Amino acid sequence: MKQSNLFESMSADELWILHEKLCAILTMKLDAGKHELERRLAQLNGRIGDEQKARRPYPKVHPKYRNPERPSETWSGRGKQPRWVGTQLRTGKKIDDLLIPRAH
Repeated sequence: MKQSNLFESMSADELWILHEKLCAILTMKLDAGKHELERRLAQLNGRIGDEQKARRPYPKVHPKYRNPERPSETWSGRGKQPRWVGTQLRTGKKIDDLLIPRAH
């Protein structure tokens, strides 16, 4: 008996049960393959298992500049320049005008 004749002779309920079994098996095999690929990728990246590389602790950076219009807005001078700094510079102020006075 050919494969196609076998399926044609099955009832709709039997076909649906077969469909559910196939879906469950495919899901298990795909998950196992995904986990294997993730494990191999982690090995290639130099990690073992699920452990992440710990980030280096960075010291707290104190603010260096303050917005004169809103004193709560500060900037350390690192990273992307805040919008308020660009606005202040466009109005004619210099970056040194925004410096926070240092306490001695």
